[in-house]
Amino acid sequence: MDAFLSTVKDIHTIEEATVLLWEQLPMHSQTTEQALTFAIHAHEGQTRKSGEPYIVHPILVAAITASISNDELMVQAALLHDVVEDTPYELEDIVSRFGEDVAHMVEGLTKIVEIRDEKLIPSGSDERLISSALTFRKMLVASIKDIRVLVIKLCDRMHNMLTLDALRPEKQKRIAEETLVVYAPIAHRLGISRLKNHLEDLSFYYIYPEDYAKIDEYIQANAQNLQFKLNAFIQKVTTMMEKQGFAQGQFEIIGRVKHYYSIYLKMHRKGVSIDEVLDLLAIRIIVAEPLECYKVLGLMHLNFTPLISRFKDYIAVPKENGYKTIHTTLFNEEGIVEAQIRTKQMHRLAEYGVAAHWKYKEGSNSVNLQWLEGLCYQNESVEEFYELAKSDLFSEDITVFSPKGDYYTLPKGSVALDFAYAIHSEVGAHASGALVNKQKASLLTVLKNGDIVRIIKDEMPHLHCSWQDAVKTSKAKEGIRSMCRARLKETDTFAAYNILATLFDQSSDAIKKRIEDMGLAETIHKLPTQLAYFKEVIHKLAAYIGAKEVRFWELLKKGYKRPQIKEIEHFQFYTNKPIEGVEFDYCCHPKVGDLIVAFYKDSKAIIHHKLCKKAYAKILHAEPMLFVDWRNTKLSRYRLIISLQNQKGVLADLLAKLSALDLNVVSIELGIKNSESAEYCQIEVESTESKKRLIEEKISQHFKLIEITSLDDAYNNK
Repeated sequence: MDAFLSTVKDIHTIEEATVLLWEQLPMHSQTTEQALTFAIHAHEGQTRKSGEPYIVHPILVAAITASISNDELMVQAALLHDVVEDTPYELEDIVSRFGEDVAHMVEGLTKIVEIRDEKLIPSGSDERLISSALTFRKMLVASIKDIRVLVIKLCDRMHNMLTLDALRPEKQKRIAEETLVVYAPIAHRLGISRLKNHLEDLSFYYIYPEDYAKIDEYIQANAQNLQFKLNAFIQKVTTMMEKQGFAQGQFEIIGRVKHYYSIYLKMHRKGVSIDEVLDLLAIRIIVAEPLECYKVLGLMHLNFTPLISRFKDYIAVPKENGYKTIHTTLFNEEGIVEAQIRTKQMHRLAEYGVAAHWKYKEGSNSVNLQWLEGLCYQNESVEEFYELAKSDLFSEDITVFSPKGDYYTLPKGSVALDFAYAIHSEVGAHASGALVNKQKASLLTVLKNGDIVRIIKDEMPHLHCSWQDAVKTSKAKEGIRSMCRARLKETDTFAAYNILATLFDQSSDAIKKRIEDMGLAETIHKLPTQLAYFKEVIHKLAAYIGAKEVRFWELLKKGYKRPQIKEIEHFQFYTNKPIEGVEFDYCCHPKVGDLIVAFYKDSKAIIHHKLCKKAYAKILHAEPMLFVDWRNTKLSRYRLIISLQNQKGVLADLLAKLSALDLNVVSIELGIKNSESAEYCQIEVESTESKKRLIEEKISQHFKLIEITSLDDAYNNK
């Protein structure tokens, strides 16, 4: 495909582009020729940034599409993909001329509105993330009904990347970043390795030009030696297979140097230079039948020493996108070589993925696209959507098994709770523990490739709100967030009734009925967290009840006291009740800034974490409650480096004094020695004090403060 894409890059005329298209699709219908003629007419007079006729772009996108798929309707849609968006013609014109199927794909492609060059946002800005996320969401929503839309879009992006040199450098980098973050991972998930590898390398060239140049320089300087090693190894394997009964023509061996971006990732993951990357070379052995793959594997392992930790059998346990190949890494005299063993059919699927047979819901060769449907979760925050999607798309995979032998593909680093949610969202919600390889384990146990996992469930759902960052899959993250959002809304709703009941000396049920009668039931959950809304509801409720009940109005005039802000310790309350003190129950220990609720008992405020199980039971039981908030919820964070004498009890003394200074310790790191008797201690703390100078003065009175850094600077908010 390298030669083909090089040809595509060098084509700038309609005639050359048309010749290339028919070379890729020699057996084509008259309808496809009509689509070409119509597209040429529709785009007549339009030019690209480079000055060439605009129609060259759709023709070459169609040629790339034809090179990876034999679906002629996809090629027609590729030819017409910009007609509705960029010309006076409407979708109805496509329907009347080329039918519903092609029009459906064109409509899907039109919905994925490109971020135009003039609207490109500077690389590195927060707005950039949102724009990429919006593009990404549109791509997924448009493609979920017809995966062909996504395949054509990838071909469209491929041609855009091939012609990126016509744009200014900042726009080149911006488009390349979006390609690396959005398009290449989708190509990987769809199994279209031909597109994925080239999209990565093209993006790499524009994003990290210096790193690209270093790798390119090394590969070019060592090209002859690398090719010699590759040829020698291929010859050894060929001779070995022929001796074992494989006739010439019954198998094929393809050798390659790994693509640049994969080499770059290896260098950075292992912290090595390119000279130290051992497995730059790879071969693919293509045979006729699946059983022959295992015969070849046996020959390879008997004749070369395998690196067992790198062995993966994706034929027995395919990837979720249908990918099937045996991977093994071998020690050889020429160095370390990765070998991939597959059949011709497996090879086509590995190269072209879902494009090889897009009718993924039919037949025995179906491609599992549940991951795509899972990515179409709808979140309130587009940034949150993007982060969830990235975690799914970028991850390396592991395979874990249920006790019955069902296998699940999860991102590397997944925990048992991820596995529970992979089975079903209900299993994740009710999970209470796990057995990993028959050993009892926590739901936060990190799983390894090949683990056998059984989930232990309870009848009642479990809230794991603090575990959102511990799980890896978007399904688990979204499942936890969804449950916690629902619980918080329910808690706030019932707490609102209890707070109002305490304020007006009414029953919670009576308040609830009146709130429903007033039409405030849908918004009342905001009351415990928004003081302005609380005040508004108080006035509305007093007026409503007073107008309906004369007796209540008389009671209000006699005994009702107006609520006031009362500040006690770290808290502020808005109530008309006397508060003699604040206490914490033993069941939960909320930190400054956590979500909290306050119960009212014996003229005291009892503080709980809002997600505390005991607090939840009290709220449902309609116990008296108060409106509460932290006095200063904006905490400043600092990193301190303190010199400590290496003496017994010094750390305990440090922590006690920091607590006395009203500093909340977030993390602590020991062990950087300064001398035989002293060492540095690095601590991160939170404080309600926003002035660094005052914090510095406080700490310096007690300790030898080497350095203090504010972690709230704009530079650090990444």
